[in-house]
Amino acid sequence: MSNDAEGARLQEAFRAKVPWRKWGPYLSERQWGTVREDYSQDGNAWDYFSHDQARSRAYHWGEDGLAGISDEKQRLCFSVALWNGNDPILKERLFGLTNSESNHGEDVKEYYFYLDSTPTHSYMKYLYKYPQTGFPYGDLIETSKRRNRRDMEYELLDTGVFNTDRYFDVFVVYAKQSPEDILIQISVCNRGPEPAMLQVLPTLWFRNRWIWWADTPKPVLKQVSGKKGYQVVAASHETLGERWWYCEGDVPLLFTENETNNERIFGTPNTSPCVKDGINNYVVNGKQDAINPERSGTKAAAQYGLNVGPGQATSIRLRLSDLAPVVVGNPFENFDETMQSRQREADEFYRGITPERISQDEALVMRQALAGMLWSKQYFGFELDKWLQEHGADPLRPNARQMRNSEWFHMVNDHVISMPDKWEYPWYAAWDLAFHTIALSIVDVDFAKEQLDLMLQEFFLHPTGQIPAYEWNFSDVNPPVHAWATIFLYRREQALKGKGDLEFLKRSFAKLMLNFSWWVNRKDRFGKNLFEGGFLGLDNIGVFDRSAPLPTGGHLEQADGTAWVSLFCQNMFEISGELAAHDSFFEDMAIKFADHFLLIAHAMNQMGSGGMWDEEDGFYYDVLRLPDGTTTRLRVRSMVGLLPLCATTVIEPWQRERVPRVAQIMRERLQRMPELRDSIHPTGAAHLGYGERGILALVNPERLRRILGHMLDENEFLSPYGIRALSRYHAEHPYVFDAGGQEYRVNYLPAESDTGMFGGNSNWRGPIWMPVNALLIRALLSFYLYYGDGFKIECPTGSGRAMNLFEVAREIANRLTRIFLKDKSGRRPVYGGTEKFQSDPRWKDYILFYEYFHGDNGAGLGASHQTGWTGLVGGLIDLFGRIDGVQYLAAGKAGTFAKEPATREKQVA
Repeated sequence: MSNDAEGARLQEAFRAKVPWRKWGPYLSERQWGTVREDYSQDGNAWDYFSHDQARSRAYHWGEDGLAGISDEKQRLCFSVALWNGNDPILKERLFGLTNSESNHGEDVKEYYFYLDSTPTHSYMKYLYKYPQTGFPYGDLIETSKRRNRRDMEYELLDTGVFNTDRYFDVFVVYAKQSPEDILIQISVCNRGPEPAMLQVLPTLWFRNRWIWWADTPKPVLKQVSGKKGYQVVAASHETLGERWWYCEGDVPLLFTENETNNERIFGTPNTSPCVKDGINNYVVNGKQDAINPERSGTKAAAQYGLNVGPGQATSIRLRLSDLAPVVVGNPFENFDETMQSRQREADEFYRGITPERISQDEALVMRQALAGMLWSKQYFGFELDKWLQEHGADPLRPNARQMRNSEWFHMVNDHVISMPDKWEYPWYAAWDLAFHTIALSIVDVDFAKEQLDLMLQEFFLHPTGQIPAYEWNFSDVNPPVHAWATIFLYRREQALKGKGDLEFLKRSFAKLMLNFSWWVNRKDRFGKNLFEGGFLGLDNIGVFDRSAPLPTGGHLEQADGTAWVSLFCQNMFEISGELAAHDSFFEDMAIKFADHFLLIAHAMNQMGSGGMWDEEDGFYYDVLRLPDGTTTRLRVRSMVGLLPLCATTVIEPWQRERVPRVAQIMRERLQRMPELRDSIHPTGAAHLGYGERGILALVNPERLRRILGHMLDENEFLSPYGIRALSRYHAEHPYVFDAGGQEYRVNYLPAESDTGMFGGNSNWRGPIWMPVNALLIRALLSFYLYYGDGFKIECPTGSGRAMNLFEVAREIANRLTRIFLKDKSGRRPVYGGTEKFQSDPRWKDYILFYEYFHGDNGAGLGASHQTGWTGLVGGLIDLFGRIDGVQYLAAGKAGTFAKEPATREKQVA
């Protein structure tokens, strides 16, 4: 563990429960257009609560803002509002297009960057780029509507508002003086050629619970007397207590209520003369009566009017504290020193976790990836029983109205959760979250474990054992990767602290048993150990919408679904084996999951027309089973057929030695049932690999070679920037399936989707996705642990260059990280042909971590801040920056790595 100042704070938070994480970037970047705020009759969340309404309408379940923070229950919120004198509204929140407005689905139309954050949020830095001319809201909407699916998205840079550099860089920096005492600095840099005016309105407000929740006391913000040189706002809340907000300078303070402007939204009288958009109406429209002259309310802003010269910068200093004026003295006395100290401590923390051998550019990408992970935490409030009752849909009453998520009425979400993207996906997704924890564990393994714990607790996990998917449909099915993340974090903590958290493992195992039973009972339709699951996170990868009834009738037996459950078995086998070493009660569980794995492998790998393995193609395919019992393999070469590689787990000698009964029963089982043994990768005493390791794997050596032949072919899956989700083979050979006279096609699409399936902005028909690439790298490293140098493969296929599987894994990782790194000409592939990002010194080193990437040129696509799982690139830089093949081979435990260099000769000896 780190011994620096930030490491000490993490230890205080873990051991002494000092609330260093109580305040953080937990404010959403979009609350409007979410299911939580949807009280429509038709369930059209996007159109029911629009961006245009957001400034005037009080939210129910959460809040949003620009570069904002809040406490962990989002009672008191802070963010930055801006006005350039030309916009029709204050810039209080990020703007973007809805599904119906954009040609490729929802899309944020702003430029903002998460530049830095420590895991306790003792130091955070954010950059927002704000045009000095009027923000082109109408142009973005109208031009996007005119574009079709084959056109590129219309971005803010395309409008020309940044052409002459007439914009402000607004840097927002937070530094904690103590867990409850936060310094805030807003720095405005004029990048334009002339002086420019900007109003900066730092804003503090309470989330509105008093309207929605009976008998909830109304909190209050009010101006109190302070000394010359600063203004003070006192904040009083029934559970949060007392806080004071110090604003440097004798600036006006503007007060209103965080309550809906009913007159504007609904045409009905307001309950208060001062409403949510009161400050907007006062500043932009000059309505003097829109703010409270008594200087109190539930929303307040300090009004700073700045005139910034060309190339000049000016700063505003603020402080949000639990210390009253009588205690604090001069609130800004040590402000600059504390800011500088926290920045130094952040630098020291990242130096401690950054491999020494990596380049400066790699270190920059890694740090911004991890900063994005930490900034993407968000308070998520959603009590389903109350929400359903408010919709007139009490699921416990007969003949109740049917509503989205009715079967999840038990859920009470009231937590800080890692989001995929706080604008485009401001709601958790179960399988995304598992990948988030892998990257988060680099900086904060305790928080990562808490995140996995959440999804298995009684207010998330369904009584049937299903893990909730996401708020649009909690009953949708995400891949079961929770167990994999659980054992990964356990092993990582072993490496970091010398000891794993057995209690974490034990409580996770109990709930994961419920989830495994749900999969077996609900997604194995006929009890044949072949699994379905619908789209399984891969959206439009297949011939049909796999979450909808098939146009042919019948059902799909899914190669990816079956592979995911096979990996689930292996993970549960490893977890129960670890627990059995401390408690023999778990031995039977280990045997149970080994049996499940063998049965699934046999079903999946069976030869003949009903099997998923195609001997002619050397690839796995989904199987369409028609109502009359006939079967057809859907011969689409996609990630679906690569995922069976991921169901691979190495068994170390020390693991066998700790549970000899389990090992003995497994040997006997395979001896008695050779048909099961023959359907998997050879295993057992006669087939030990390098270092006496055993292996559980779906694919045998011959199939491994054949699948890798496709995967490492640059004319198929292997892009210069990672592994494509669909083989490039289908560019010239589209897969065509006829169902009742209707043609269904799968073409290679390296960029955005050309269909509206799943909203149209999620495309698995060609682009590169970081999470599945990371799992493929894990699989290759696992095979390498087993084979050592005894297995080599041509990489790329046809190149004549033989590599061991560690070298293949590193080659793929290098291609993935290449997306973000400067090439020889100083350009980053992630930004494609966007010249501003490629050549402008004030843009080119700010990294965006997109949802997925162009299959041929690596350009970023989809959600632009999905550091959630794309932040895994930081983990790849960290991993391959610390180890080489020999070190990994010598590690001895999956997921942990040798700390000292070791030669091959020493390891063999």
